[in-house]
Amino acid sequence: MPGTGNLPCVRISPAGSAIAATLLSILTACGSSDSTVAITPDASHTGPVSSSAAPVEAQPATPEPATPEPDPCPTNLAAPAIARAVSELPRDPRSGQAWNPEPIAGNYNECAQLSAVVVRANTNAANPNTRAVLFHQGKFVSSGAPDTFGFNGIDEAQSTGDTVALTYSSGIPGLSSVVKFRWNGSGVELVANTP
Repeated sequence: MPGTGNLPCVRISPAGSAIAATLLSILTACGSSDSTVAITPDASHTGPVSSSAAPVEAQPATPEPATPEPDPCPTNLAAPAIARAVSELPRDPRSGQAWNPEPIAGNYNECAQLSAVVVRANTNAANPNTRAVLFHQGKFVSSGAPDTFGFNGIDEAQSTGDTVALTYSSGIPGLSSVVKFRWNGSGVELVANTP
């Protein structure tokens, strides 16, 4: 077929011309935003169409929870400063043995004004002596501290950054106590003794 470009040349009869003009007027009557889908009802929908449907709002994306920054000074009962301090302690007066450097309790923290660990005598006795070892900003308080023999735990709820609440519990109801020690700016002082 002769034609120009890539399009074939089509001859339209006068009757076909009328049909083409009608189709053209129908197509141009529909705006560019109209579509067959918009004006054709959904075949699967059997109920009446409601024009009062509430618009669906996009839900905001839930942000990922931020990972907390690691505590620069967490409790560290495996700190080398603990073993060094325990090695400097005089021997247990009852057994004559050195102290076991592995704490049975503690809140050692190199940033705290006052923290402590509780150690026991390095003996196989049924009830070895125990004592608390006190630290100021991670450094062993070797002198000037009150006696800390006999304590076997730490009350975390009553301890703060500058106060350590040492506990003694015999296992017998009514025979336990809490003694608080506080860093006063230059040394350790006894604050309170509660049953």
